[in-house]
Amino acid sequence: MKRDYYEVLGVDRGAADVDVKRAFRRLARELHPDVNRHDPEAEEKFKEAAEAYEVLSDPDRRGTYDRFGHEGLSSRGWAPQGAAFGSFEDVLSAFFGRGDPLFGELFGFGRPGTARGGDVAARIELSLEEVLAGASREVSFEAVSTCERCRGNGAKPGTPIRACETCGGNGELREVVRTAFGQLVRTGICPACDGQGRIPEQPCEECGGEGRTVRSRTWEVEVPPGIESGQRIRISGAGHAGEVATGTGDLYVEVLVADDERFERHGQDLVAVVEIPATRAMLGGKATVPTLDGEREVEVPAGAQPGERVVLEGLGLPSLRGRSRGDEHVVLDVYVPSGLNADERRLVERLDESLGPAGRRKDGGSRWRRRARRG
Repeated sequence: MKRDYYEVLGVDRGAADVDVKRAFRRLARELHPDVNRHDPEAEEKFKEAAEAYEVLSDPDRRGTYDRFGHEGLSSRGWAPQGAAFGSFEDVLSAFFGRGDPLFGELFGFGRPGTARGGDVAARIELSLEEVLAGASREVSFEAVSTCERCRGNGAKPGTPIRACETCGGNGELREVVRTAFGQLVRTGICPACDGQGRIPEQPCEECGGEGRTVRSRTWEVEVPPGIESGQRIRISGAGHAGEVATGTGDLYVEVLVADDERFERHGQDLVAVVEIPATRAMLGGKATVPTLDGEREVEVPAGAQPGERVVLEGLGLPSLRGRSRGDEHVVLDVYVPSGLNADERRLVERLDESLGPAGRRKDGGSRWRRRARRG
């Protein structure tokens, strides 16, 4: 059995028309498919609510229903067809019109002809030095902008703007359509004025009556220190201009950090590789390494092993939150010289004899013995 229409909408029998409409608006939000993908019965519930609203919002049908119930409506030839109802957007458009604020909440747009301007994307490239200190960069791009000559109204300066005769200045056209629930009114954008409701008698020569033109623009972008490659900076209101009385889009600037052959970046830390000869690794000494603050000398410990690291604290990159800088990790790459002359070869042979057949390590054992112990 069909449920009572007042029960479906959750209103009293004496509810005013505005309360009936408000109740259906609430249910429409609750039963929107994007919110109720988990509920397979959401669409049927919506149809039930729409049917109840169509009856209770019509004074004649509501009067018949109040006196005779569902049977009274059937006897007068009104009954839902039970066919597929179509999209939720069409339903709400039929009941409320696209100009209703409910559309902005459920489908992301407002009154016809009032679309917000689109966003613009740009890209810049920075060096690691600029990531360290922050940078200011100019970006150039093409964007739709409000016409400077007519200030966006589309009319030649000094000429009148009249109401659109096609839609009567409403920006909308309405037509009666038949649905599974009877005759409904569908609202659409007026094609004559594109939903503006006004038409200039003499269009602006600069923009052809559009109120907007495409121009090259330049924007100064402030890049904060510590930014990561691939992150974007949002500049509100720097994108495409929207239609009359609407918002402007945003500018999104993607930051790319150029590769630096001196370093590898790992968050706030930097890794640099410095080559040192085997003799310096054995004896210890100093090595010159690159940093973002200029070259520095590091102390190479005697007996340094290939891949050993020396940490330079505070010589990395800052974070976006303004905390202290990371560290620079210097990896020691020990290389063995080739092409020894006779004297150098004799010296190395003497050293080899002194160290013994296994070679002496920092820990006093041989590499092979240590591997055997690990096994």
